Amino acid sequence: MTGAERRETWPLWEVFVRSSRGLSHVHAGSLHAPDAELAVRNARDLYTRRSEGVSIWVVPASAITASDPDEKDAYFESPRGKDFRRATYYTASESVPHL
Repeated sequence: MTGAERRETWPLWEVFVRSSRGLSHVHAGSLHAPDAELAVRNARDLYTRRSEGVSIWVVPASAITASDPDEKDAYFESPRGKDFRRATYYTASESVPHL
């Protein structure tokens, strides 16, 4: 079995990197690795070569469930009659000077 054939059987991992403390992890890319430990090591080598990260998450791609981008209008559209969920619905009170 060649190296390329072996990689095809390795699971796909999604890589998330946090650039500094207090910030959110951001999707950096994907890679194939045989297990989580090697996925973290490979992610470090691929996505943080210049010490730009403080934390790495690797997640098996098969464990991620996502919405369909083609259905975003129906999925993220605000329900009719629920304008109170938007801050523009409220008016500032004159009796509260700091708002």
